[in-house]
Amino acid sequence: MGRARDIANVLTTIQNIDVSSSLDSRIYINSASPTSGNTDGRLWIDISTASAPVIQTYGSNSFKQPVLSKFSATGGTKTISGSYTVHTFTSLDNFIVVGNKQIEYLVVAGGGGGGDNEGGGGGGAGGVLTGTTQLSSGTYTVTIGSGGPKAIDVSKGSNGANSSIGSIVVATGGGGGGGPGGAGYTQSTQEGNSGGSGGGGTGGADGVSRSGGVGTSGQGFSGGAGYHRGGYHVSGGGGGGAGGAGGNSTTVVNAGTGGNGGVGIQSSISGTLVYYAGGGGGGVHAAAISGGTGGLGGGANGQTASGAISDATINTGGGGGGGGNGNGSNGGSGVVIIRYLT
Repeated sequence: MGRARDIANVLTTIQNIDVSSSLDSRIYINSASPTSGNTDGRLWIDISTASAPVIQTYGSNSFKQPVLSKFSATGGTKTISGSYTVHTFTSLDNFIVVGNKQIEYLVVAGGGGGGDNEGGGGGGAGGVLTGTTQLSSGTYTVTIGSGGPKAIDVSKGSNGANSSIGSIVVATGGGGGGGPGGAGYTQSTQEGNSGGSGGGGTGGADGVSRSGGVGTSGQGFSGGAGYHRGGYHVSGGGGGGAGGAGGNSTTVVNAGTGGNGGVGIQSSISGTLVYYAGGGGGGVHAAAISGGTGGLGGGANGQTASGAISDATINTGGGGGGGGNGNGSNGGSGVVIIRYLT
C-alpha cells in the first residue's frame, strides 16, 4: 500500500506543475526553448509532443538531446557468433548505424583476372584490410568489388574492383595477370598489373622473363615472374596473395611449370576460420608439366596447355588463373564482414 501511495503522490505533483514557465534556473518545461536564463546543464523538457516529451540539455550555447547509449545496426546478412553480432556483405548495401560503437572489420577487394593464352600470368588477389574503428550514427555505403575479367583477344587480365566501407576503409582490387607470352608482344602487356596484390608476369622473347605486378603495402604481395625458354615453352608467374608473394614460373628442358598463386590470409571474424584472397596460378603453353596452383583463399589454378580452367571463388577476392592455350579465368568478387560485441 505504501508504494502505491508514493506513486500517487508523484503523479499528483507532476499534474500540478505549471508548464507555462520555468520551475527554477535549472529546469524548464514548455514547447518552446527558453530564450534567457540558460546555464550549462539546464534541462528543457519539450512537451510539444505530449505522448513522448523530449528532454534536452543546455551546453556550449545550445540545447542538445543526450546521446543514446543503445546501439543498433542493419545491413548485409546479420548473424550471431558467440558474443558478437556479425554483418556479412556480398553485394552493394548500406550499413545503417544508430548510436556509437567500436567495430571490427574485414574488407576484401575483388581479385584480378588471369592473363591470356601462351602462358598467361595468374591474377593478383584483392587487397585485404582488417582492423577496428569507431562508428557513430549514420548510413555507410558498403561496396563489394567485382572480380577482374579474364583476358581475351591477346591481352592481359583486368584488375579487380575496390571494396569499401564508406570512405573509411578502402581495399584495392587485385592486379590482372600478364599475357600472352612469347615473341611479338609488348613488355607492358606481358608484365603483371599492380594492385592490392600484383598479377603474375609471363615470358617475353626467348629467354626473357617478365615481372609480376607490385602489391599495395599493408594489403597484399607482388606477383611472380614468368619465363620463355624458347619456342612454345612459355609459363606464367603466380599472382600475389594477401599473405604471400606469387611464385615464379620454372623451366626445365622441354617443359615449364606455372608459378603458384600466393597464399591468402586467415580470418575468423565470421565465426569460422576461413582463407581469403589467394593469388591465381600461372598458365603454361606447351610441353608443360602443369599450370600453377591457386593460392589458399579462392585463387584459381593456372591452365595446363589446353586443359580445363575455372574461375576464382566468389566472395573471397581470389585471383583468376593464367591461360595456357586458351583464355585465363575471372577473378573472384570480394567481401566485407563487420562485427561488434552484442
